[in-house]
Amino acid sequence: MSNPIDRDLIRSILLNDIPLMDVRAPVEFAQGAFPNAVNYPLMNDDERHEVGIRYKTDGQDAAIKLGNELVSGDIKEQRIAQWQAFAKEHPDGYLYCFRGGLRSRTTQQWLKESGVDLPLINGGYKAMRRFLLDELEQSINESKFVLLGGRTGTGKTWLLKELNGAIDLEGLAHHRGSSFGRFPDGQPSQIDFENNLAITLMKYRAHGMKTFWLEDEGRMIGRVSIPQSLQLKMKQSNLVVLEEELQYRINITLKDYVTDLEAYYQSYFADQNDSQKQGEDAFNLFSNYLLDSLDRVQKRLGGERFKIINQQMHDALEVHKSTGELTLHRIWIESLLSLYYDPMYDYQLEKKPNKVIYRGNSHQILANQKKNLDLD
Repeated sequence: MSNPIDRDLIRSILLNDIPLMDVRAPVEFAQGAFPNAVNYPLMNDDERHEVGIRYKTDGQDAAIKLGNELVSGDIKEQRIAQWQAFAKEHPDGYLYCFRGGLRSRTTQQWLKESGVDLPLINGGYKAMRRFLLDELEQSINESKFVLLGGRTGTGKTWLLKELNGAIDLEGLAHHRGSSFGRFPDGQPSQIDFENNLAITLMKYRAHGMKTFWLEDEGRMIGRVSIPQSLQLKMKQSNLVVLEEELQYRINITLKDYVTDLEAYYQSYFADQNDSQKQGEDAFNLFSNYLLDSLDRVQKRLGGERFKIINQQMHDALEVHKSTGELTLHRIWIESLLSLYYDPMYDYQLEKKPNKVIYRGNSHQILANQKKNLDLD
């Protein structure tokens, strides 16, 4: 008989960022885990695959025997050493496998035989995931949301950082929510996105907060989707519109999509030995990213407008690469904002006139945020 699942313990672990050791295979970990978890598997992907086949053909005892054969000798010692290091560094930590079953008990037993005690979570990953799904639905149901909208480049993400009770969905999704919103290191899994959202709401609510700011998003942020219950709640929520002058918006867009993003590419690819080659390769990848992002909106732009902006972008990238000068980027950014993003946003905003409760620049919204939050 399995031990009962302690939901209060799970809540405490997730609220307090207690370190977790996930002993599932890497492929399982990649599909979804928890913010403070590290993956130190009992079996790697190949070993798990072989044991799984043996389990289906010959049963559990044969599978356990094969697992002990595959994870033995130096391999076993290396993995135990890794687990010991985790336990030493995180004496308050816990371990888990998928259901809190054989893998986590085996890990715990091998550690105990080596003189180390590390508690496991009953129910494992499955119990924690179920807890967070329930918690997420409860948080959404019991909370009030105010949406922050505005044209591209108004700095909504920057303003969210200053607002009380703001949840940065794009930050959790690691994507800026547009055709130009991708990062070179990709996005979290759908499960990771949902887990992080649930924990963020849970932490706010633990401090008594009941009302939250969200950016006015569509159904998808890149390739991850906003939970349906939250989508519905957002459709019913009031909207605050951030308004800024065009030149301000060009500056913000230049920082987000050129200056900061090129630096991100340079940092991400900085592990190459040849620093000059690394810099050139990173810039070329960054350039290709911008040009590919423009290609993604070619049909909506139309042939003539796409041709103009595409040439403006090529000219800006050429000067940028040769001299480091960024001024020409302002030309294609202004064209893209004026000819593509602004008309598209204005059209969408016209569909929800009754939702808008306030309009203003960032300073005005900050000064009036409690009033905005309290309005029904």
